Amino acid sequence: MHKELKGWIEWLGIEDPVLHPLHGDASSRRYYRLEHSETKGMVMDASELKESVPVFIGVGWRLMDAKVRIPTIRSYELNKGFIFLEDVGSTHLLDKYHGDDAGSYYEKAIRTLVQMQETPSKGLEPYDAAFLLEEMNLMPQWYIKAYLGRTLECLEGRILLESFSLICKEVLSQPQGMFVHRDYHSRNLMIDSEEEITVIDFQDAREGPLTYDLVSLLRDVYAELDAQEIERLVLLFRDLKGLDVDDETFMRWFDFTGLQRHIKILGIFARLSVRDGKEGYLKDIPLTLKYIIEVGSKYPELEGLVQLLKSL
Repeated sequence: MHKELKGWIEWLGIEDPVLHPLHGDASSRRYYRLEHSETKGMVMDASELKESVPVFIGVGWRLMDAKVRIPTIRSYELNKGFIFLEDVGSTHLLDKYHGDDAGSYYEKAIRTLVQMQETPSKGLEPYDAAFLLEEMNLMPQWYIKAYLGRTLECLEGRILLESFSLICKEVLSQPQGMFVHRDYHSRNLMIDSEEEITVIDFQDAREGPLTYDLVSLLRDVYAELDAQEIERLVLLFRDLKGLDVDDETFMRWFDFTGLQRHIKILGIFARLSVRDGKEGYLKDIPLTLKYIIEVGSKYPELEGLVQLLKSL
């Protein structure tokens, strides 16, 4: 923690603050829990990503207007990249994953997602074809070439190109224009003292496909749910949305959106290791790869992609 951050907390009227560093996310943002006799709170230090602070605040206001529970923003300093937030505790949805009542918490997360999709998305960057493909191309660049040290043959490159194009088309075939958190998973959903789902890490939101955040939650790269439970919760979401879509079509939307996300994540996890020296995410690659192979194997048109990844 640098002196400027502590000085800003003191400027807010909190004398002699003690800040305990917390485990952060994959970015360069740093988080601290304030220890003080009179005031509780969390501090986000985005001094290396100052441009993300107004975005965080703007998206936060959108979510609050939509009645989505987020940590209350108590104060901020745009020029320094600091935000002072409500402390909602230390319990994540991931902490409830192994419990007997995990299903009820995931149902709460589904209901919160339905509410979150009422958030206005106008003006957010779109999940268009170009961006979907750009994300998937992280996989051959960082996972195959940089991490595995493999160079693709021409045929292999064509298989990836055709598979990515098909996945992109399927993702765009479902309803669009939704508020998309982009990382709506068990590490970014807190359980507050009232047992209410609290959404965090929402600053990268975009406008995009109906099932993107649903996939992030139910095919979470940090927590594997039973296949039957996934289908139950997927169809619960559909029914809560009041959508007149048959099971097969909706599950296809869900599956192909998951493929796009997990292909991207393979590239990101590899990049975090190779470029940024963050080795901790490598342990999550096997589950990510498992999702791609298992889901891809359901669709004959993706056999080339599945066989390529198995061969690697």
